[in-house]
Amino acid sequence: MKARPGKNADLDMDRLIANLQEAYKGMRDPVVTEMTLNERNPFKVLIATLLSLRTRDEQTRDAAARLFALAETPASMLDLTPEIIEKAIFPVGFYRVKARRILEVCKQLIDRYSGDVPADLEALLSLPGVGRKTANLVLTRGFNLPGICVDTHVHRISNRLGYVISEHPDDTEKVLRQILPLKYWIIYNDLLVAYGQNICAPISPWCSKCVVADQCMQLGVTKHR
Repeated sequence: MKARPGKNADLDMDRLIANLQEAYKGMRDPVVTEMTLNERNPFKVLIATLLSLRTRDEQTRDAAARLFALAETPASMLDLTPEIIEKAIFPVGFYRVKARRILEVCKQLIDRYSGDVPADLEALLSLPGVGRKTANLVLTRGFNLPGICVDTHVHRISNRLGYVISEHPDDTEKVLRQILPLKYWIIYNDLLVAYGQNICAPISPWCSKCVVADQCMQLGVTKHR
């Protein structure tokens, strides 16, 4: 199936975003966004996002805090052994793999970018273990640059709305880059992640509580509350 704009691609995005922002006021920020409210640190965003893959926000939040208490820069991170990092980030998913991946990323940051995190999508994608979701989140939350971070919530809700038709998150991002107004690129992830965690669940979403139900095609929804 070719990814493309959906039948609902012309929905009133200004109204949808305004309603989601109102609902968002009662929800907790996604963990990486929460980290950047008082400080924009691209390195911390990068590492925390790597930790967050296949891991709940609560575990990511605690693991990142423990790790950054030990090291906050690529150079200081390389002073740690894989075993020390493993202990700090446990029980995030695949913590042993992530510990070694963090050290690989830090070494490349020092060798290739003088210890700085590059503010460039392609450069970020060249780092070990960094996919489009991570790279876009570093751009948006680390540098406040335009990007569209598509995780499972953004992918699911964008398709459920009928805004896009796609099978994979990377394809969803490509379509969103064509049709989503630029002014919403950065906040789109925050709003849909929080909404996906609280209202628009993968199975049996709370459609009765949804503030954008009248704009949603409910594609793929077979059971709801």
